Amino acid sequence: MQRIRKGDRVVVTAGREKGRQGVVLRVLAQHVLVENVNMVKRHTRPNPQANQPGGIVTKEAPIHASNVMLFNPATKKGDRIGFRTLENGRKVRFFKSNGEVLDA
Repeated sequence: MQRIRKGDRVVVTAGREKGRQGVVLRVLAQHVLVENVNMVKRHTRPNPQANQPGGIVTKEAPIHASNVMLFNPATKKGDRIGFRTLENGRKVRFFKSNGEVLDA
């Protein structure tokens, strides 16, 4: 089970984007793509077959998963994640600071 999943709200904890918040768009092996965080410019060549114009495209670059924390709405900060098994046998994530379960 992954600590950070697609659709989670995260806070960047390290690097030049430290303190920025965003929603996870995609989870790669050890990296995550966060909306409007770690933006890079990519020079693309036009492709007439795909009807794609050339130019400079701005897009998100992956960030290592260790440099983001899940945002806890109760504390308004990034928080560590733990795993817990419920009575019915389901495995869920919970915030370490207040014990609140994420996947209810």
